[in-house]
Amino acid sequence: MTMIIDLLPALLEGLKTTLLLFGIILVITIPLGFLVALIRVYAPKGISVIVQLYIYIMRGTPLLLQLMVVFFGLPQIGITLDRFPAAIIAFVLNYTAYYAEIFRGGIMAVPKGQYEALKVLGIGKIRGYRRIIIPQVSRMVLPSVGNEVISLVKDTSLVYILGLGELLRAGQIASNTYASLIPFVAVGIIYLLITGLVTVFLTNIEKKIHF
Repeated sequence: MTMIIDLLPALLEGLKTTLLLFGIILVITIPLGFLVALIRVYAPKGISVIVQLYIYIMRGTPLLLQLMVVFFGLPQIGITLDRFPAAIIAFVLNYTAYYAEIFRGGIMAVPKGQYEALKVLGIGKIRGYRRIIIPQVSRMVLPSVGNEVISLVKDTSLVYILGLGELLRAGQIASNTYASLIPFVAVGIIYLLITGLVTVFLTNIEKKIHF
């Protein structure tokens, strides 16, 4: 018990970084993913192919490798980033690609007749999307988006490769200091608590959307 009390300040400091990463990435990637999905579906073929290539690269290579390329590789071409911005950029590029494919599936799942009805009724594209299409897409993709959100909570631990003091790194340092697995157990419990809260939050949203 004494060890856990001693560990708390370091773990809470690491938790702060983890939650900050999670919040920033989530706020950026979901709307950006929807925008990329729209480009993927409706843009001219040349642009659509470029977007497809971007999505293929981001989904086809490990996130850890992408983190290393952004932080260690970009300086080779004269672009040097601090650890935190490098982590944000790598995560945004990766998760935007995943969300884009999820939203694309939702957009394509809406019956074509509804798009035609918008034209017949003279409803503008922006209004039609906001009032009719987006609510339907949201209901369809929410479970998949929720899975990615939970994955994001855990994937933030990968920033240890950049030397950022997030939760898992704080636990690793404490474990080496005390020569004990207890810090890792504490870290695991904290991750479970976070994912549990996120799951409850997403479940409540899903119930409201499907009400």
